[in-house]
Amino acid sequence: MKNDLFIVKPGLKISLKKDYDPAYKGEYINKAGASVQLSQSIERLAKYQDMLYAQNTYALLIILQAMDAAGKDGTIKHVMSGVNPQGCQVFSFKSPSAEELDHDYLWRSFKALPERGNIGIFNRSYYEEALVVRVHQEILDKQQLPPEAKTKDIWKRRFEEINNFEKYLVSNGIILLKFFLNVSKSEQKKRFLDRINRPEKNWKFSVNDAKERAFWNDYQKAYEDMFNNTSTKWAPWYIIPADTKWFTRLTVANIICDKLKSLNLAYPTVSEEHKNQLLKAKEMLENE
Repeated sequence: MKNDLFIVKPGLKISLKKDYDPAYKGEYINKAGASVQLSQSIERLAKYQDMLYAQNTYALLIILQAMDAAGKDGTIKHVMSGVNPQGCQVFSFKSPSAEELDHDYLWRSFKALPERGNIGIFNRSYYEEALVVRVHQEILDKQQLPPEAKTKDIWKRRFEEINNFEKYLVSNGIILLKFFLNVSKSEQKKRFLDRINRPEKNWKFSVNDAKERAFWNDYQKAYEDMFNNTSTKWAPWYIIPADTKWFTRLTVANIICDKLKSLNLAYPTVSEEHKNQLLKAKEMLENE
C-alpha cells in the first residue's frame, strides 16, 4: 500500500469529510492478513531502531493527534511493542501546569525532544495550541499573553511559528512524523459506550469526553485549517483512517519503517586500531 494515499500534500487545501474516509481499509478484508504484516513491520522497526540508536546521528519524533477514542494509546502500545525501551520515550501532554504557563507554548515540547539515536512520541502535542485552544478560546486568557499577542491573526502566527520550529528540528537531525488518527463521529460514540459498559474501561472515560462531542464540527474545521497550513515538505501530515484499529496500527507502523529505511541507517564502523584491539581481546578470552 502506498503511503501517499494518506499524506497531506504541502500547499493542497483538503477537506476531512470529502477527501478522507475514516473507515478505509485498503485491500484488507479482515484482521488476519493485516496482523501478519503488522508483526513483520514490528520486527523491521526493532531492527531500524537498533541501528538508529547505534548510529546516534538522527532522532525520530512521532506526533499523534486525534479526537478522543481514536486509538492513540493502542497505536503506541502495539506499534512500539518490539522496540527497546532504552531508546524510546513517550510524553502525554495534558493541560499546561502553572510552571508551563509561565513560559511560551513550545517550551515544554523543547524539554521533551528525543535525544539523538532515540524515538520520541508525543501523545498530543504543541498542536493543541491551535486546536483545543482555538475551539475553547477562553483558554487563551490563562496563557498570560500580552494584549498585542491576542489579535485575530494569532492562529496564522502560530502556524508560522510551528513550521519554523519543525524546520529547525529537521535541519538538526530530528525527523518528524505527524499522524492524525481520523475516527468518525459514529465510531467515537461506539467506543465511548464501550468504555462506559465495561467496568475495566470506566477509568478511560469522563463526562467531559461526551461534552466535547458538541464541538465536533468546530474541531474538524480547526484540524482542516491546521493541516492546510502546517503540512510542509519537511514535516507533512499523514491522515490515517482510524475506524478500524488494526488497519490504523499497520499503516502507522509501515510509514515509520519506511521513514527510517529512507535514512540509510547503518551500524558504526570501527577503526583498524579498534579491530586489532578486538582481536587481542578475543585471543585473551579464548586463552583463559
